[in-house]
Amino acid sequence: MTSTNTNPDLESPPATAAAQAAEVVDAPAADPRRWAAFIIMTVATFMDMLDGSIVNVALPAIQANLGASFVQLQWITAGYVFAFALTLITGGRLGDIYGRRRMFQLGVLGFVVTSFLCGVAISPEMLVASRLAQGLAAGLMVPQVMSIIHVTFPDKEKGVVFAIQGTIGGLAATIAPLVGGLIMAANIFDWDWRPIFLINVPIGIVGYILGWKYINESKAQERIKLDLIGVVLATVSLTALLFPLTFGRELHWPAWGFVLMAASVVGFLGFIAYERAKQRKDGMPLVPLNLFKSRSFSAALALMLGMFTFTGMFMLALYLFLQEGLGFSPLRTGVTLLAFCIGAFITASASVVALVPKFGRAVLQVGAVVIAVGIAVFLLMLSPDITSWGLVPGLLLIGLGFGMTATPIALFALQEVPHQDAGAASGLINTKQQLGFAVGIAIVTLAFFSPLATNGSSNAESVAPQVRQELVAAGVAEAKADELANAFKACSSNSLAGTPDAAGAACATLQQDPQAKAIADKYSHEVANKSFTSAFNTTLYVGFGFAALALILASFLPRWLKQEEWGAPAEDAAEGSEEPAKA
Repeated sequence: MTSTNTNPDLESPPATAAAQAAEVVDAPAADPRRWAAFIIMTVATFMDMLDGSIVNVALPAIQANLGASFVQLQWITAGYVFAFALTLITGGRLGDIYGRRRMFQLGVLGFVVTSFLCGVAISPEMLVASRLAQGLAAGLMVPQVMSIIHVTFPDKEKGVVFAIQGTIGGLAATIAPLVGGLIMAANIFDWDWRPIFLINVPIGIVGYILGWKYINESKAQERIKLDLIGVVLATVSLTALLFPLTFGRELHWPAWGFVLMAASVVGFLGFIAYERAKQRKDGMPLVPLNLFKSRSFSAALALMLGMFTFTGMFMLALYLFLQEGLGFSPLRTGVTLLAFCIGAFITASASVVALVPKFGRAVLQVGAVVIAVGIAVFLLMLSPDITSWGLVPGLLLIGLGFGMTATPIALFALQEVPHQDAGAASGLINTKQQLGFAVGIAIVTLAFFSPLATNGSSNAESVAPQVRQELVAAGVAEAKADELANAFKACSSNSLAGTPDAAGAACATLQQDPQAKAIADKYSHEVANKSFTSAFNTTLYVGFGFAALALILASFLPRWLKQEEWGAPAEDAAEGSEEPAKA
């Protein structure tokens, strides 16, 4: 029968003799320092994932301390992710050219310096600029991690390594509100929000020192030059796509944002045409398009985009629902979300170490089904007075499904990538993740904020008569009660619709009357509670669509991983066979 390596549906990208020779030279069988190196790189990944969202819990303190505007707060949070995503493809290729350890260390050093600058910022403008620079440093550091793993670890160990890395990354993203809440509550040295950034400095310095000792240098043995025109085309096209996706909601989706997104499609088509010509001319494109001839790589990237789009949408909507709708503190939110993290931890390791080798892509498909079941449980339990314990079953199931589906994707994506192109492939994989998050955040506008505005208006309308009735019962004149009830409707509906300017005058009217304020506050919480619950309900139904999409996309992956990945001989396992080859 056909070997796993010669699966007719699974073509490997063409490789030159020099590239094949490079793989032999560039891939030590078992570097004795590899696990120490992996720990150092995992800590760096943890810092990056943590910094992507930990700042959210400190925004009120930053606003009060530095006098930041709402636009500046948006740049402080989303600017990091935006700059990070722009750098990933170029950062990965720089590792192939100049050395992956060298670029990783440069990224760590930049991350330490920019974290310090964030922590000592004396103005909103300085903090915004430092966050953008921090994202650029992360974009240089992070893609080296996956490529160093790919060229350093023996194939049979990669499953365990990617499982740990995926779990740690998910843990960091999930517990960021918890860690942020603890740091803010501790108020270390009375520095208020600043330790959220400064804590990276000592950790990064230790990692930088140890990195030179334990991380083995690797780069493409075939001489490669940086494709500067490709860098410009990729950066401009990504900017045109990511900028409106990242900041569109805050800017109320201006027309030029849609023009930019349409222009990005033209830009990407031009980038692909140029990269093809560059490949024919000298074989040194920024992105080796031969990678996409691999069904495994292409299908895995599509699945990754879908999974992380769902994650970006679900997590943002969930944070808003828990904190704004249910009134959870950042600390309680973080503790509640541990259910998701525990679920992902359980299946992340098991899926790549034991389940995928035995059952192949079916594990990812089952994971998509488990996510759908978790969403269904969430919908059954969801109510305006749901408790943390009521959220646990749905979060646990979604976490279990996420670990089964998202964690093994990297194994399918990288199994046919030559070591020569490990950095470029890693940059593409990480870019797909960040693009997914950005698209997910954009979808929240339709799946969460739009129904929130609609429900907020109807709920405020239905509650207003009760507000008026209580005001009259408290001795307020009927004419005045009518005015205050109308102010309540305008304040509540416009606040939930995200139009603070329109809400300002109405809310101020209520604040001026202590009696009206007490009554309005009670009913405002009820309106927000019901509105956020209904909006999150809509988001969950959209989540069903993404679970179905993940199930479909997973079916395009090869049925089995190549058996060398697990140290077994590649015999008798064709795409259509019933079982993978046994050792």
